[in-house]
Amino acid sequence: MTRSRGGAPTQRQLKVGEEIRHALAEILGRGELRDPDLAEAQVTVTEVRVSPDLKAATVFVTRFGGGDAAGLVKALKRAAPFLRRELAHQAVLRVTPSLRFEADRTFEQATRIDSLLKDPAVTRDLEDEDDGEAA
Repeated sequence: MTRSRGGAPTQRQLKVGEEIRHALAEILGRGELRDPDLAEAQVTVTEVRVSPDLKAATVFVTRFGGGDAAGLVKALKRAAPFLRRELAHQAVLRVTPSLRFEADRTFEQATRIDSLLKDPAVTRDLEDEDDGEAA
């Protein structure tokens, strides 16, 4: 499997990524993890990106309600072998990919952009730009 032109993931990669995302969300939701850092954690799996050969998956996660994403990622890395075994039982895949966890920074970036747009100086500049186009 290769990526289509422009580096976009193939339909197969997208489908496998979604299947992994749903399976991991269910596995993590069962609360069977013994790691104290994960026992009470509510983890949201926001996205899974699968490599072109479908042998590796990058799992983007965030702590539900916010919080320490770095500690969460460390704990999930420790639990990766267990999660991969559970994934092998749960998902219907030819090959169970290795799992790599990363913190999802999308919400932080969106919040930062929103706060920048609400800054009075930026608002003033945007209004000045609108006045210039109307003239």
